[in-house]
Amino acid sequence: MHVKKGDKVQVISGKDKGKQGVILEAFPKQNRVLVEGVNIVKKHSKPSQVNPQGGIVSQEAPVHVSNVMPLDPKTNVPTRVGYKEVDGKKVRVAKSGEVLDK
Repeated sequence: MHVKKGDKVQVISGKDKGKQGVILEAFPKQNRVLVEGVNIVKKHSKPSQVNPQGGIVSQEAPVHVSNVMPLDPKTNVPTRVGYKEVDGKKVRVAKSGEVLDK
């Protein structure tokens, strides 16, 4: 996948197009990512020990990885990702030349 947990990304299609957020979790097998503040859905929860009241809870749902693009650290605009070998390690590189991996 071209994005990882902790990356700052922008949604490029769908109902939340244009929103930016940080990736909270990645699901590589399903090709989906959970982005903070994006794709908010309402979930009905039954009363339980933890939540005795129950009710409707808002939470993020995963979006397909093809609908997000990482932000360039230099210019803060969405960028495509390339790969380069630096010191014997394969790292992700923004098209501006900036390294995305720490």
